[in-house]
Amino acid sequence: MQMRKYMRGVTLLELMIVVVIISIMAAVAYPNYRQFAARAKRNEAKAMLLEVATAQERFYLQNSNYGTLAQLGYDDPYVSDTGSYNVTIPVLDAPRNYTATATYQKTDDELGKCATFNIDGRGLKSSGPYTDCWTRTR
Repeated sequence: MQMRKYMRGVTLLELMIVVVIISIMAAVAYPNYRQFAARAKRNEAKAMLLEVATAQERFYLQNSNYGTLAQLGYDDPYVSDTGSYNVTIPVLDAPRNYTATATYQKTDDELGKCATFNIDGRGLKSSGPYTDCWTRTR
């Protein structure tokens, strides 16, 4: 019986090593991916609120008061592309002020971090339950 000069195929041990390496890489990468996705959703909410604030200022220059989302030309509620946040202007505080609110719509751990973003006619920004969501990087 003559031995083959070259072996073909992959041994079970080599396959198991590859599976272990891929599992370790996935265990490290997945939490980082989730944090990145959460930051992207937050950035989407902040961009929507800043867009509404700009539209409010334009509306104020033309009408001497702030308007509702419908008057600004947005759907009420104004829904983000991913469906993660809804922007509303609950009640105009007065003709001279407004508060726009982006509210998180999903039920994951982000709900306990940055569930709401607010901006008002004076440019004051707030968020909750964490108060640093406008500047948060994690």
